[in-house]
Formats: sequence, C-alpha cells, structure tokens
Amino acid sequence: MAHKPRSMADAPESENTATDQPAEGSDSGAPADAESPQELWREYFAFEEPYQNQGDAVERIIEAGKARGYLAMEGPCGTGKTMAALTAGATLVRDTDLYDRILVVTPVKQQLQQFVEDLRAMNTGLDDPFDGISLVGKRDLCPYEREELFPDDESVYDRCESLRENTAHLIEADGGAKEAPAADAALENDDDEDEKWWDPGLAKDLAAAARPDGLDQRSLGEQTLGTDGVDSPYRPEQPRAPESMVEDGGEATLFCPFEADWYARNKGSPIDFSDGRDNVVTIDEYLPKSVERGTCPHRVMQVMLQHADVVIGNYNHLFDPKSRTLLTDVLDENTFVVVDEAHRLEERVRDLLSSRVGKHTLTRARNDCNVLRQRANQSTEHKQQVKEVLNARDVPLDSVEQARAFYDDVIEWLDQRVRSHLDGEVEGWRADPDRLPERDIEVPLRDPDTVEQDDLTKWAMDEGYDGSMWRTLARVGAAVDDAIDELGLPRSPVAGPVGAIMNDWWEAGHASFLREIELEYSEADERAVGTAYETRYTPGLLLYNCMPARAIREILDGLGGGVLMSATLEPLDVFTQVAGLRHLEEEGNPDGRAVDGDGRIVREATYDLPFPEENRASYLVDVRPFTARNRGDPTVMDPLGEEWNPTRDEYAHALRALARSPGNVLVAMPSYAEAAWAGAYLQESVEKRVLVDESSSNEATERLKQSFFSGEGRVLVTSARGTLTEGVDYDGAKLSTCAVVGVPLVNIGSPRVRAVQRAYGDAFGDESAFEYALTVPAVRRARQAIGRVIRGVDEIGVRAFVGRRYCPGARHSVFPYLSPDEREEFTRMTPEFLADQLDAFWSGRRP
Repeated sequence: MAHKPRSMADAPESENTATDQPAEGSDSGAPADAESPQELWREYFAFEEPYQNQGDAVERIIEAGKARGYLAMEGPCGTGKTMAALTAGATLVRDTDLYDRILVVTPVKQQLQQFVEDLRAMNTGLDDPFDGISLVGKRDLCPYEREELFPDDESVYDRCESLRENTAHLIEADGGAKEAPAADAALENDDDEDEKWWDPGLAKDLAAAARPDGLDQRSLGEQTLGTDGVDSPYRPEQPRAPESMVEDGGEATLFCPFEADWYARNKGSPIDFSDGRDNVVTIDEYLPKSVERGTCPHRVMQVMLQHADVVIGNYNHLFDPKSRTLLTDVLDENTFVVVDEAHRLEERVRDLLSSRVGKHTLTRARNDCNVLRQRANQSTEHKQQVKEVLNARDVPLDSVEQARAFYDDVIEWLDQRVRSHLDGEVEGWRADPDRLPERDIEVPLRDPDTVEQDDLTKWAMDEGYDGSMWRTLARVGAAVDDAIDELGLPRSPVAGPVGAIMNDWWEAGHASFLREIELEYSEADERAVGTAYETRYTPGLLLYNCMPARAIREILDGLGGGVLMSATLEPLDVFTQVAGLRHLEEEGNPDGRAVDGDGRIVREATYDLPFPEENRASYLVDVRPFTARNRGDPTVMDPLGEEWNPTRDEYAHALRALARSPGNVLVAMPSYAEAAWAGAYLQESVEKRVLVDESSSNEATERLKQSFFSGEGRVLVTSARGTLTEGVDYDGAKLSTCAVVGVPLVNIGSPRVRAVQRAYGDAFGDESAFEYALTVPAVRRARQAIGRVIRGVDEIGVRAFVGRRYCPGARHSVFPYLSPDEREEFTRMTPEFLADQLDAFWSGRRP
C-alpha cells in the first residue's frame, strides 16, 4: 500500500510501498511531536504520514543542510529516500535563507522519473508550488540529430557547436543592436549583459529564411521538419544563410534556425513551468513545445533551469566537466544537492573524469594543423591571414608545424606499439586477423603496481618533445580551431580538445592516473578499417582516473550542502573516505563556512529494512569459497557433474535447492562464463524454464528480462556484474528468490584495477587498498542484487549469499561489510539443510 496523499486530490505514488504508519522519528523509535518546530517540513511532505524512519531521515538531512554539511545515508527500499530528500530540500529553500534551489543527480533513469513524480506529488498540495525541470542530453533534444540529418562522421556536440558558431556570426550586431520584441518569451535568460552583441531583428530574419515559401498550417508536416510528433516551421534540410547575409565572395554557411529564433527572443524561452504538470517540466513538454515554436529545445531547457527551484539531472550534469557547463549559473553555495544511488558515485565519476583520444581523432588533429599550414603556403597573402589569426592568440605558425609533427609521430608510435603488443599475445594475427580476441584489450604504458613515468611520455622526451611543448598543445589546438573557423575552411576541427587531453596527459600525476592504449573491440561494420589490427579494434590513448575523490570533494565543496544516499552505502566510514567527504570535513574552508573545527560537517545515517521480517528468509550458505582456484574452469565442466570437483558439487546442490523455490528465481554468478555453467546445470535439474543471460546488447537484455517477467516460476541466471542485478524493478510477483554466488570482484588482474588499488594504497594506506578498491564495491553490488527481492510490505521472498566468505569468522570474510541489519538477520546455513529450510519457509506462503 502506498502513502495516502495529504489531500483528496490525486497524487502520484511515492517510490515506497510500505504501509501507512507514523515515523519513528529517531533511532530510539520515539515518535516525533507533530507540533514541534522541527517538523515544519510536514508542510512540504506530500502524504499524511511518513513511513517508518522517513521522518527521521528528513530531519537528519535538514540538520546537515542547516550546518552547510553533508549527510551520507543508507536507506533500503521502503525508507522513502526520494520524498525525504525533496521534503528536506524544500524546507531549506523556503524556510531558511541558506539555499535558493535543489539540485538532484541520479545515474538511473527510473529514479530520475521517481524524483519528478514525487516533486509533482509535493506540488499538488502547495499554494506556491516549486518550479521543477528534469534535464536530458543534447542528443535527445536536437531535432536534426533526432531525425538523423547530421553527418555520420561527426558527433552531435561538434555539429551543434559549429552551427551555433555560424549562427552567432550571421546575427552579430553592426553598430547598435536593433530592438525586436521577445516573441512571446515566457522566461528571459538570466545573462546580465550591458549590451547585446547580437541583433534580434537579424536573428528573426535568419530564422524566417529557413521557413518554406508560403508556409501555412496545411503545409506543416509536408514541407517542414518534424520530430516527437510535432512539426517545426522550418524546412527539413539544414538551411544555408540567405544571399543577403553572405559577404561578397563568401560562401553561404549552414546555420541553425532554432538557434536563431532563440536569439530573436533575446535568449528567452517561449514556455514556462505552467506548461508542465504540477509545475514540473520534462522533455515531454519542452521538446515538442519548443519545436513547434521554432526555438532550440536545448536552449529552452538551459533558460528554464536558471529559473527553477528544483533541477533534476544525471551524474554527467554535475560531475562531467563538459556537461557541467550547462549548470554553471546554479552551481554555487546557494544550491542544496541530492546525490542519489551514491554507491555508484566512485565508479561513475572515475569514468567521467577519464579521457580518451582515438587514433582517428589524433589523425584529424594532425590534419587540422596540416590544413592550416597548407593554407599558409598557398600564397604570401594567405600566410599573412593565417599569421594574423594565430598572432592574436599568441601562437606562432612554427608551433602549429611542431604540433603537426608531434601528432604524426605519436600516431606512428601508437601503431608500432599496438603491433608489438599483439605480436607477443597472438601468434599469426598479421596473416589472419580473425585470430585476434573478440574483446577489449588494455595495453598499460607503465607497471600498474608502480608509480612511474609512462612509455609514451618517455618516448616523446627522447624524441625532443619536452614538457614545454606538451603544455602548448591545448593553446595551439584552440588557435588552430579558431583559425579554421575564421578563415572559412571546410572542416570541423578537433585540434583544441585533442590538445587539451594531451596537455592533461603530461600534467596529470602518475599515482592518480594510469596511461594506457585501449583497443575497443567492435563489429567490422561499426569501425573504419585502417591497418590490419583495425579490422578488429578501434585504438586510442586512455588517461584513466584512478582516484576520483579529489574531484568529487572539490565539486561538493563548491555547493552549499546536501545528502548522498543509496540503499547500499555501508560501510559508511569507507564511503566517506573514497568519496572525499572525510577530507572535506577535515580541511579548512576559505569561504568561512566552518562548523566543526575548520571543515564541513559530515554525518552518517543507516536505516533498517522496514518491511515485516517474517515475510523473508535470509541465508548465508556456508560452502567453500567460490574462487578460481577452488572451482576450476567452467567451460570444461559437464552440466551433469561427471567432471566436477567438490567445490562445484557443493554449489550445484545449493543452487538446485534455491532454484526450486516457488516463483521467479534470480541467480547471480561471478561471471557470464559461470552463469553459462549454472544455467546448463539448472536446465537439467529443475522443472522450470531456465533463462541464461550473457553479455549482449541492451535490446537483447530487455527481451530476456521481459521473458522472465512474462510468467511465474522461471529461473534467470546472470552475472552479478551485469545489468540485471541493479536498477531493475522486480516488484510484486516478478521475483521471489535471489541468490548471489561468490563475491563479485572485478578482474583483479586488470591493469586498471591494479592501478586503482595502488592509488588507494597511496591515499588510504596499503592495508586498506584492496578493501576500499575491490572488496567494498563488490559487496555493495551483491547487496544491490539481493535487494531486488523485497520491494513492498506485502512481498515475500528469499535472499541468499552463497559462499563461505559471507559468513562471520571465515578467512577473508566480507561479513563486516554487510549492513548492521543484514548482519543480524542473515542466518548461516549449510547446503544439506537448505532445501528443508526453504520448504519450511514457503509452507503456507506463495509469492
């Protein structure tokens, strides 16, 4: 049963499915006084009564926010985390002078939608609702990209930026800008400019030039570009500037009419928050409404988020340096941040802060420099033109030639290094590339276990490319890009961003970053084929971030305060270390926001699963550790057990008992290879349909998931590190039992994993390196999987950790990394008694 809305008006359900019951209010379980000042937050709470622990969570978040600090909170399904965070944030925004807005970031689309629905539920009962917006990426908003009208060889970001630059150039004001009405703008951009550099009248004319002749309602859809079920006022093809706006002897450049219309509105939005249900706008509102009015949907989103009380986005919007620019105007000390699914924070930010430049992109950067050099060599006049543009940026032409030579040499070095590596790994691959493995390959450029200079940097220094040259590449690249644009040369340059990555390659520390060659495997029709190995792989240079804590800490320190929450954050002391929070607490704050000592306060809270304990059976199945040494190679194991060793026999016994449980059963193995073994065995051993997951496309995984959901009494076997054990909603009768086999550690032999462990040893001590870098994330993943079973008050199910390492007192036990509630509730069980215990539990119960 869901929360009751606080009024008779219909409101969307919260994320929770617990019974209606009052908050316990504190760790002691004493109910909070509804009349106390501490519960002013009830005005914003969307329902009559909070769930168990939910009221306490709200107050703890408010306490941390008022102190300009952070709360790290673990709350399982049923805690009501999304509503608690929104309620606390709303209280801080409306009832204090500390915050102007709430920023929510989550890596899960389903959770993003949950925040939208909970915010709408909150607004339903408010006379003055909070203006909210959910963000999406540019790829989802650009009409030309959505309709596949951009070239295949150029990213939507590069193409969009090029069109924006062209459009801006065409509408520059000559002298003074003409005043033009802001064309039904509902919201104005917050840019505080003394004088417009653009001419709204020119912008309006430019947008009009993209409309079909004689446009009327009857021709919409026939002569115009449409997307998302609505028609724009513009022709389907990308327009070029009209002759009246082209300089004598110049070429008509491509432009974006949606961008031009935005400038015609003086950077305003034609829609506002009232266009969204309960004042919350999503892509479902601002995409079609912007397109039909002829305005850039991405620009509209950008304007609206500046006016929003609540901004809901994904991790990229806060932690990706490229995407974060969208939020520049709202990332300050007046922002209260909610970081959802925070157990993913470390891994996701590490990926976002790692940089890759492919061989093809290096080649394009080299060619950018070459094109500019060739232009300068065409004539004395052309050389003077090139020099004037470069000199304005303090870049000599000789530096462009030096950068060209450097990229040329790096490309050759990369090819030679890849061939040399493959020669040592795969005999005969040059004659027969089909011998190459069908997987990604890492080629580390230093010993991952040792902090030392990488091979590419050593080679470059030997060739005379020293630090002073590396440090110029970003500036030289930016100047090359600008020169190509200003001179109207027909190409989309990449020298600027490539130069920035190469500058980071030189500057980034070798303890915190691992430098690699990465060979990305892809199907033959998905890549450009060059040398023999490129029939299999797309090669590139990777600067891999091993230690994201510093970046996380700096970003959070730039905000006012917040909450980081998940169903699986324990051990919280480890989380606050690896996420940089503990250092944030310890270091001084130049902004004078110190509360405890010299740094921010950091608080911790953990809540128990609130659903009836009698509805679940929880087991630690005591079988010998499922390690590679104990279990052997699964690919040579007969499904019927004729060649099994004792370890595999023990696990087969436990899996058979668990798979025979009533209803749907999810079995999470350490790898897809082990999933294939377990699936083959269970197909022969249980009278259920057995589905086996494998590493595949998102579409194939979705089909498998729907097949699992389509009928009761099935078994799904997957990898614990796959996509089906986390972020999937197995509510109701979709899942009755989940078994996690072994501790799902990542490949500890991977160079990246070894480098991360080395970096963590430097930061937290060698004795904690393996624990922080590998063990804790693996246990969190296992806990996420078993957390799929019990999602509501009426749900019944079995949760099982299978393997001795989960048991207390075992060698290398991970028992201490479970939550306090799990350590108390899970019962140790040997395989021979498991079947009887399961039968006893399910007796009289059916999922």
